[in-house]
Amino acid sequence: MANLKEIRIRIGSVSSTMQITSAMKMVSAAKLKKAQDAITAMRPYSNKLSELMQGFSSASDSTSKSFTENRQLNKVLVVAISSNRGLCGAFNANIAKEISILKSKDKFKNSKIDFLTIGKKINDTLSKTETVIQNSSDVFDDLNYENVSNIANELINHFTSLNYDHIEIVYNSFKNAATQIIKSEQFLPIPVNEDTGSENQDYIFEPSLESIANTLIPKSLKIQLFKAIRDSFASEHGARMTAMHKATDNASELRDELKLTYNKARQASITNEILEIVGGAEALNN
Repeated sequence: MANLKEIRIRIGSVSSTMQITSAMKMVSAAKLKKAQDAITAMRPYSNKLSELMQGFSSASDSTSKSFTENRQLNKVLVVAISSNRGLCGAFNANIAKEISILKSKDKFKNSKIDFLTIGKKINDTLSKTETVIQNSSDVFDDLNYENVSNIANELINHFTSLNYDHIEIVYNSFKNAATQIIKSEQFLPIPVNEDTGSENQDYIFEPSLESIANTLIPKSLKIQLFKAIRDSFASEHGARMTAMHKATDNASELRDELKLTYNKARQASITNEILEIVGGAEALNN
């Protein structure tokens, strides 16, 4: 059994760790509320805009051909979104796992896959074994539509310039504080909904369908990427809050166990001292 001094040192160390994890949990909970409100408010707009974009893409072939053209998948670009910091459970590891699954899919087996990373953690992982053409992790330093719009423009240029035949986004979608859903979404070419396209014939477009599509399609792609990053940002805080909550509980249990061990060791030490005193007294009397 460890001596009393060692146990006291361990109790102090575990208590300090518990204070840190508890503080991190509260910080993540405060950030999560703001991030959750932002993504919840954004989703209806993003979903409706994506629906309109698919309809316009199918109805306006001449305008949207560069965005909807399905090509042979020789070169594929994967946008991997993670966090810049750790201590959030399996949040970042799940992205790496999903990328491994993505690479094993039949349609990507004969393709050269490059990566654009958003998040230092996934960049550190992929840069060791894969081709990372760009790291945009600094977007989390000031997460706003303008900064994400610049990344989306680069992705659009890569596709329209025939640098890549397919662009995929892999990220954590926020469900609640304890649950994040790994998603792999096709960014380009735009998935065309033929049924929606036929319904658009009932509308009158001013100034023209082509003019509206020219404005709407790039904007919708930017919103789609912004939503994915917002989703990942909210998921990160939820995952970190949950991880720190579990770490605090585990530290509390370990501290209680150490205190019990300390008390037992202390009681045993006192008992031994009493026995020695009694034994010594009896020896003197004899």
